[in-house]
Amino acid sequence: MFNFSFDKRIVYIIIVIMVLSTLVQYATTPGALFILLLSIPGVLIAITFHEFAHGLAAYKLGDNTAKNEGRLSLNPLDHLDPIGTLMLLFAGFGWGKPVHVNPMNYTRKISMEKGEAIVSVAGPLMNILLAFVLAIIYYAVNKFAGVAFLDSTVGEITMSIIIYAIATNIGLGVFNLIPLPPLDGSKIIMPFLPYNAKQWFRNNEYIFYIIFVAIWITGIASMIISPAINGITNGIMSLVRMIFGM
Repeated sequence: MFNFSFDKRIVYIIIVIMVLSTLVQYATTPGALFILLLSIPGVLIAITFHEFAHGLAAYKLGDNTAKNEGRLSLNPLDHLDPIGTLMLLFAGFGWGKPVHVNPMNYTRKISMEKGEAIVSVAGPLMNILLAFVLAIIYYAVNKFAGVAFLDSTVGEITMSIIIYAIATNIGLGVFNLIPLPPLDGSKIIMPFLPYNAKQWFRNNEYIFYIIFVAIWITGIASMIISPAINGITNGIMSLVRMIFGM
C-alpha cells in the first residue's frame, strides 16, 4: 500500500503532531475514547485484508515474494505498521506494512505494468468488498437478532463496531485510490498514461510526494475523497437494505 521513498523524518514529524493534536481532542471530548476503542477491530480488519489482498494478487500472478515473507496471512501482526495504524485510528486514513513484490516474476501473459496495477487495485477492492460483507452482517443482525439483543449493551456495541468497520474499510479503500505516490492509485493509473506522461511521472515522483503531503496535512485529501466515500457507503447500504427488504 504505502511505500515511502523520500525523507521519512518529515512525514513522521507531521504524523506525531497530528496524532498528539487528535489525542488532545479525544481526551477533551466526552465519549471519544470509547468510540476510538470501538473502531479498533475495523482498523485491524481493514489493514490486514488490504495487505493480504496485495500479496494474494501478486501470488496469483506468479510472484512468491509475499508468500515467502509470510504475508499471505490474516494475522494482523504480520501486516500492521505502527505509525500507519495510529494514523488510521486517529486521522481516519493510514497504511499497513508494505507488501514486497517482484514484478519480474509475474506471468508473461500480461505486462509487468498491468501486473502492478492489478496488485495495487487488489487492496482497495478488498476493502470495498469487506464493507459490502459487513453491511450484509449488519442488516442480517438487525433483521433477525431480535429487539432484546439490539437494545442490549452488547447489541449496541456489536452494531457500532460493525458500522465503524464498514466506514474504515470504505475510507481506506477510497483513500488509497488517490493517484499520487505512495498510494495504490499511482500504480493503478500507470497503464493508462501515454509513454511520455509515464516517464515524466516517474522522473518527477518526488513532486507528487510533496503534493500528497500538502493535501494530506491541509485536509484537502479529505475534501476530495469525501463525496466518493459517501457515495459508495450510501450505495452499499441501500443495496443491502434492498436485499433484505428493509
